[in-house]
Amino acid sequence: MASSFNGLGMHLGSLWRLSNADSRSISPENPTGEKGRGAMAEPDAATSPARSLGRGWKVRPYIIIGPGETATLADITGQGAIQQIWMTPTGPWRASILRIYWDDQAAPAVECPVGDFFACGWNRYAQISSLAVCVNPGSAFNCYWEMPFRKRARMTMTNIGDKPMILFYQINYSLTEMPADAAYFHAQFRRVNPLPYKEVVTILDAVRGQGHYVGTYLAWGVHNNGWWGEGEIKFFLDGDGEFPTICGTGTEDYFGGSYNFDVGKENGGYREFTTPYSGLAQVIRPDGLYDSQMRFGMYRWHIGDPIRFKRDLRVTIQALGWKGDPRKGAEFLPLRDDIASVAFWYQTLPAAPFPALPSAEELQIV
Repeated sequence: MASSFNGLGMHLGSLWRLSNADSRSISPENPTGEKGRGAMAEPDAATSPARSLGRGWKVRPYIIIGPGETATLADITGQGAIQQIWMTPTGPWRASILRIYWDDQAAPAVECPVGDFFACGWNRYAQISSLAVCVNPGSAFNCYWEMPFRKRARMTMTNIGDKPMILFYQINYSLTEMPADAAYFHAQFRRVNPLPYKEVVTILDAVRGQGHYVGTYLAWGVHNNGWWGEGEIKFFLDGDGEFPTICGTGTEDYFGGSYNFDVGKENGGYREFTTPYSGLAQVIRPDGLYDSQMRFGMYRWHIGDPIRFKRDLRVTIQALGWKGDPRKGAEFLPLRDDIASVAFWYQTLPAAPFPALPSAEELQIV
């Protein structure tokens, strides 16, 4: 089994190892990923840019998904793992819903607006240079989470907007035998706007089974003046009740920063950063007119420090600011902000059903 699996999850120190895995790729030019079946589309004699070049040139590099339509991007049978996803969706990213289903499960293991899945929740480009996700100019979404499957992998995109969207995409995967301890990738989106007073933000709950938590993305829109990130993240593991096993010390601390992500007003205040494991990738600043609110995008990947659970998992974060100046004895202020989250984890199947995705209107960024 080891010899067939060693082609997955490779790094520089193991690239020389041979493997029996079969490399495959799905794109609009080869929608089934079958061997020797790429670039077979015939160009339209009247409209195709390749009409004078013929078959085998660049004929079908994208698809169009109409309003209310769902397109199947991949439907793979057998054992293997998705290793990389690249795509460039047009239109409002919150109106394009990515879903992934494993091994004929009826419910999706991934259900997320496409921008938030790739750590770009505000429908604006932000450079991200991390191990799990890269976002490159001008709207190039790249995902490197490895996603094993044993029977089938199915990926769809649903356009819940009111205009057609254009989607270029490529899904690279390997077909090979999966070891018994290979868990299944999951990602769940949530949004609350505004957060009810004195309530915590639930990033994930009702997870049942064995697995490990591997990442968090937050798109945080601030409704108050002042610092907004005093809240602590908490991980409730395997029967924890009122109190968690893992408790952070502050929002910016969890996302790998410190002291408000603030390098001083003379240096621009909030400072964006993007690293392999964590980042404050996006800061949208008020423009003095219609962009009136501060908005932030942050990611934290638990690649080197996955959070293991044996039976169940719940993840929350507080939203706390200040009532006045903290240097003069001010108290915390529970915030009522606009907070969207994506939780990323691996677990055994079957997974508990996800909460209903917010409606198209509730997902809008205004």
